[in-house]
Amino acid sequence: MSNEKQVDSGRRGLLVATCAAGGVAGLATAGAFVSTFQPSERAKAAGAPVEVDIAGMAPGEMKTVEWRGKPVWILKRSPEMVESLKKTDAQVADPKSERNQNDLTPEYARNEYRSRKPEVLVAVGICSHLGCSPSSKLQPGAQPSLPDDWQGGFLCPCHGSTFDLAGRVFKNKPAPDNLQVPPHMYLSDTRLLIGKDEKGEA
Repeated sequence: MSNEKQVDSGRRGLLVATCAAGGVAGLATAGAFVSTFQPSERAKAAGAPVEVDIAGMAPGEMKTVEWRGKPVWILKRSPEMVESLKKTDAQVADPKSERNQNDLTPEYARNEYRSRKPEVLVAVGICSHLGCSPSSKLQPGAQPSLPDDWQGGFLCPCHGSTFDLAGRVFKNKPAPDNLQVPPHMYLSDTRLLIGKDEKGEA
């Protein structure tokens, strides 16, 4: 007779079922743990291009949208606003957007308007000095903290840097560069895509 202990089939079945259940629970826990490393849907969306409808915008109106966690301004410039850029050419530090071109200004925006269309400015609303968000001061004329011949633009409340209506920084200000123009393209006359252009996504 054999001295080996026989395990009855009922116990063997229970042992197999317990191991299987433990394995499934372990895999589920590991899967949940690994999924915490995946970006959330909101995080994925934050980096994706943003489509904006600009159909109803009136001259002088500005919209703000979020792209990659940054405010992006879309300003519909009036003919007077567009004309004012000629007056500020001599007052801004980088009128032709030649500084840090590849980082700040796509080729199609390296013009006096810093845009694809003279009447529409698309710019990241973050000062190039220390990252504050400038305030819109679109009305021309003398105002507190602004020169008497102010043509309209943006004022950074942190250290007083000023930008014209094309996002170009004025001379002798703390901000070293113009506001960034993000990659963008028109899907139609009234649909704007921010974060992507003909070369692909930013």
